[in-house]
Amino acid sequence: MSHDLARRTLYPDRAEAGRCLVASLSRYAGRADVIVLALPRGGVPVAYEVATALKVRLDLLVVRKLGIPSHPEYAMGAIAGGGVKILNDDALRAYPVDRTLLESVVAKETQELIRRERAYRGTRPPLRLKDQTVILVDDGLATGASMMAAIQATRALSPLRIVVAVPVAPPETLEAMWGEVDEVVCPLVPERMVSVGYWYQDFPQTSDEEVIALMDKAGLAESSRARAGEAEDDHAR
Repeated sequence: MSHDLARRTLYPDRAEAGRCLVASLSRYAGRADVIVLALPRGGVPVAYEVATALKVRLDLLVVRKLGIPSHPEYAMGAIAGGGVKILNDDALRAYPVDRTLLESVVAKETQELIRRERAYRGTRPPLRLKDQTVILVDDGLATGASMMAAIQATRALSPLRIVVAVPVAPPETLEAMWGEVDEVVCPLVPERMVSVGYWYQDFPQTSDEEVIALMDKAGLAESSRARAGEAEDDHAR
């Protein structure tokens, strides 16, 4: 991992950021026991490039940040499927939130999590991660609350190995990640994070339509690879 101290290095966009992760993950290429899980929405364009280059499966793990009401971009925690809830004690000390307001935010974000799971995963079967190597991908980390929730939700499904791969994150957040997973990949580690979007030239909000289109595209590629594999097996027989 390299520290960006002297100058500000920018990713052109999320797709290019995803391509920058591939070299560090090349040993996972073409493996049936590897799955890339994107954290929607911003993590999907990044994860699509990773999964496509590695020729492995792509799926989604929906996580919702719990923003502090007075500073919505600052996470006081996060939730994921299966009832996972992470709270950021440092954030709550800096910006105290009473229990009623906290529960209101959790309830609102839970409804949005359910909506996104229905919209994005559609008819896909439930995640089965037992004995799999799972690569969790987002477009960057700030506090890391959302990724921590994703890690907990993933761990509950008994994977063999968990890898976190993100284009940019501050050193203290990555240090916390190393204590939770088997491997962390992050090419850009600025001492002063500012925000995830600060490290991108083009950082628009990823739309629901873009998420669904990329997931459909990845599904078609996976089906094509599966058919090619079956044809090879038939030819070998």
